[in-house]
Amino acid sequence: MTDMSDTLRAITGTIFNIQHYCIHDGPGIRTNVFVKGCPLRCIWCANPESQSTVPQLMYLSDKCVGCGKCIELCPQKAVSRRTDLANRVQTNRTLCIACGQCTDICPTEARSISGRIATVGEVFDEVMGDKLFYGSDGGITVTGGEALAHPKFTGALLQLCREGGITTAVETCGAVPWEVMEPVLRYTDIVLYDIKQMDSDRHLAYTGQGNETILSNLEHISQQTECTIIVRCPVIPPCNDTPEDMHALGRFLTERHIRCTEIDLLPYHNLGEGKREQLEPDCAGFLSHTPTDGEMEALRQILRGYGFLVK
Repeated sequence: MTDMSDTLRAITGTIFNIQHYCIHDGPGIRTNVFVKGCPLRCIWCANPESQSTVPQLMYLSDKCVGCGKCIELCPQKAVSRRTDLANRVQTNRTLCIACGQCTDICPTEARSISGRIATVGEVFDEVMGDKLFYGSDGGITVTGGEALAHPKFTGALLQLCREGGITTAVETCGAVPWEVMEPVLRYTDIVLYDIKQMDSDRHLAYTGQGNETILSNLEHISQQTECTIIVRCPVIPPCNDTPEDMHALGRFLTERHIRCTEIDLLPYHNLGEGKREQLEPDCAGFLSHTPTDGEMEALRQILRGYGFLVK
């Protein structure tokens, strides 16, 4: 092993999952590496535990039997009993350091830690273990959260995968400086690029940031790299599910000559709400509904009218 490989393998990042044999995040069979951290705060986020860049405590109140062992053991004195629910506890998130001591002792596994520090070498070795199943199309997809939340980690992992003969992909919201994104794209074959809303004011309202950087970066990718670009649009009623929203997306992609090989429309699901409760947030959840097949097909046909392959 070269000194450079040793250096790359030693780089660390925070991940919260590695999924094997995935078929929906890029072509073929893929291994998905979920990086923890995201610059956006989408109100519909399916993985709210992915937003913070550090490990976090998850708490399933329905599994808690109120034994109190976590209260006794917590070194930060962050856990206390709730007064509104019998045999339930609550955690002061400003005190909790996600040390994991309470999760180790919990008899019902009501408490767990989302996220861990991992080395590039550790993750690369696990990805390489799946190489036999990738065939000519599959490979690794780094997603999140945001794949570029830990850019040195992601870039080093993709570089080793490239050198190991594995096709690479990143899924990104694009809300990072180009100077952060560009070095990672040198080792990226496929970019799964999320576009959530074309109107910047509405994008700000729904995600916490405007979309100027996102759209600018997509143009840079199209003009300055050879990456295959797949645009992904989560369809979230009532945030971006109108014909006008789809026409705005179609016009931008065609007028700016974006090299987009396909557009994936992703219907909303509410799986993130249960995770939001596990983080014990002080904010209300997001209410929406899954678009019908007919509604999705109507939006698909609009984008097909601009000449795109739409799935």
